[in-house]
Order: sequence, then structure tokens, then C-alpha cells
Amino acid sequence: MHVDAVLGYLDKVSRFDRQLFTPLYIGQEKMGWVNAQWKERLLHSESALFEEQYQGLHCKLSGSYRSLSHALALAARRWQHAGWLNGWRNENFTAFRHDATPCFELERAAFRPLGLTSRAVHVNGLCRLPDGEVRMWVGRRSPHKAVDPNRMDNLVGGGIAAGESLELALQREGWEEAGIAREQLLGLEAQSLLLAERPVQRGLHREWLYAFDLWLAPGEAPCCQDGEVAEHLLLPLAEVEQLLLDGRFMIDAALVAIDCLCRLAYWGPDNDRMRAALSRIRGNLQHNIHAIPV
Repeated sequence: MHVDAVLGYLDKVSRFDRQLFTPLYIGQEKMGWVNAQWKERLLHSESALFEEQYQGLHCKLSGSYRSLSHALALAARRWQHAGWLNGWRNENFTAFRHDATPCFELERAAFRPLGLTSRAVHVNGLCRLPDGEVRMWVGRRSPHKAVDPNRMDNLVGGGIAAGESLELALQREGWEEAGIAREQLLGLEAQSLLLAERPVQRGLHREWLYAFDLWLAPGEAPCCQDGEVAEHLLLPLAEVEQLLLDGRFMIDAALVAIDCLCRLAYWGPDNDRMRAALSRIRGNLQHNIHAIPV
């Protein structure tokens, strides 16, 4: 076990200089963060929509969910045509107000430039062998994936689309990525809520990760249905830890796996140190996450 090395990795992927980002306000609410490049783009090319005030960058738009979504969708298309956005997915995420009401939806590729907060479901696949050893199912992403090909992933992981409930996203992703039947996921409760937040080439990645644990019986193997996962491997926890330290995991999946290892008390006497470190990114599942300031 290499608790110090894992703690170092956790710091590396979850700490950054927020002073490099300008807060973005939609109406009266701070909803995102914009880096210097995107701040210049928005003020220069989208001055009809954005302006700088003493608090930060303000979006001038107001109105209904539908009108906000429409206006921002047109802006995102302009950014795409200008060559500023890559990875267009034709899939929208929802941006929520602090009271948890939906504010607008927007193409997911445009969430990072504005530093908006998205949501995702992740499932740790676990198996207890006849001798009592606990192992973890880990997926290796397809080499043909545009994002992070061949990187290691949780059993299931994917974003929650606009208009989609947590339960439906879990069931959809569970079937697509691992062939998990809907019945196996009914009533499954999230074990942790983790905030993945870090600068990326497109802007600021900021996503709440709902982490679930699914125990599969010995001999029960996942099977990808949509081609996004090249293979699933049932690994000893020490091998999972080594893949984390080797940087083989996607970062969000790594956070979910580290959280799971901690809840399994993998680090023994050092587990409290890991729990304290994770407290920086753990949210409270009983609270309204959108009430937590960005």
C-alpha cells in the first residue's frame, strides 16, 4: 500500500489556482468560472451577451429556461464555427440555480469554457471471492474513443443528460457500458458525492460525481453493449492502486476508485489520513448540492 503516493496524486488532480479564473454570473448567481482566454473571447466577440462588472463576468441574458437555452445554444454554435470548441457531442447538460431549479441547458462541450457544473454517475464494480478477498472490476476504454482512449475507468461512468433523472442515467449507462440489467440497479443508492474540479484545455472541468457500489457475484462478468469499453478486468485492490499511481485511470474515475478504496478501509491504519484528504472534495448526499457555492 502506498498511501503517501496516492495522497500526492489526489492533491495533484484536485488542487489548482482559482485566481486564474474569473467568476461567471448568470443573473444574480455565480454559476461558473472562465479562464483568461475565454474571458477575452466572450468580452470581444460576445459583448451583446457578456460584460465585465466588479464581481466578475456577467451574462446579460434573462428569461425563461427555454429562452436562455436557445440564446446560449446559438452562441455555442458560433464558438464551434470559430474553431473554439472541439468534442461537440450533440448532447445537452443542465445548469442548475442554487435552489436546484434548472436554469438552462447547453451543449456539454460548452460547459467547460464557462466553468459550469455538470453531473455524472459512476459505479464501482466489486466482487467478493470465495476466500473473502475483495476485487474491483475496472474497464479499459476503447482505443477508438476520442477522449482518453485506452485509459482505465470505473465499471460504469457517464454524464447525466438534460432532462434525465439520476436513476435513468444510472440505468442507461449501466446497460450501455457494462450490460447491467435495470433490475440490478433499482434501488441502488449513491455511497459518495465527489466534486471533480480542475483546469482543462477547454476551460474548467467541474462535475459532481455520484458514486455507487455494485457487488457482482463470482463468475458474473460485465459486458459492454456500445463499444466504448474494450475490456473489463477483475483486479486485486493493490493492482487498482498501482494503476492509479501509474496515471492509467481517467481522473474522475480515479477519484471514484480512491473514494471506494477508502470506504473499504484499504489503507488500514492510514485510512483516516485518506478520509481527511477526501473530505475536501466530498459533498453531503443529504444536502442540496446546488446550494454549495461555486
